[in-house]
Amino acid sequence: MLTSNGYVLSPERLGMLAEVPRRERGDREVLRARLARDGYLFLRGLLDPAEVLAFRRYYFERTGVADAAGVPREVDPAVLRKVLFGEVVPGAEYRAFCAQSALRGWYEWFLGGETFLHRRKIIRHIAPGQAGIGTATQAHYDLVYLREGTDQVLSAWIPLGDCPVSLGGLTYLANSHHRVLREEAAGTLERPAASITADLPALADEYDASWLVADYAAGDVVIHTAHTVHAALDNVASTMRLSTDIRYQLAATPIDPRWQADWHDRDGL
Repeated sequence: MLTSNGYVLSPERLGMLAEVPRRERGDREVLRARLARDGYLFLRGLLDPAEVLAFRRYYFERTGVADAAGVPREVDPAVLRKVLFGEVVPGAEYRAFCAQSALRGWYEWFLGGETFLHRRKIIRHIAPGQAGIGTATQAHYDLVYLREGTDQVLSAWIPLGDCPVSLGGLTYLANSHHRVLREEAAGTLERPAASITADLPALADEYDASWLVADYAAGDVVIHTAHTVHAALDNVASTMRLSTDIRYQLAATPIDPRWQADWHDRDGL
């Protein structure tokens, strides 16, 4: 049984995220067509798992929120905020991880030009056992937060370690970007920056679509468009889920200035 914010996802409204086949990985035009069709690219093993796991160890050691195996630890919230927002988020280790050649190089190749990495990057650790509205990322699409720049910004969701569905990874609403694009063009989705809903089952019924899930592994990356509706599952395992969200775009396109400062505690955990 999979849940998000305590809502049980219907088995009839569940599907599997489609991996990009190895034979397509080097064909940029095929990948662009796939992204336009599906709204996401699930790239298995894009990153070196050893580098992902090394950063995971660094994060847990510096913040103290979990041991090396990901088992949660008690930590003073004030101390955590000081370390997270004062050291880890603006630190050289996180900056280097997000700008590593395997990521930046892929974006430059795919986008066909010089890229720009948004400075506001979000890293999340999600403890097990939490339930109820407000405990998992609610359904949304990224453009509602990025309207002062190009709508061609591409997000990367990166699990920092193995992340089976029980650990609460990201889930995507199948083909949702097509409806969002239509309604954005019609002006019916002009809204302040806000989530759509915590009720994923109701949204799946409204869209007549399935939520797509996957068992992610260290090194996997999911690229998605600014119009693709996504959310997170609840962590019902016994260890911590760690992941990061970063955004690249072509440097020559308009950049949302609000995203050019480090993520801070005033933005919330």
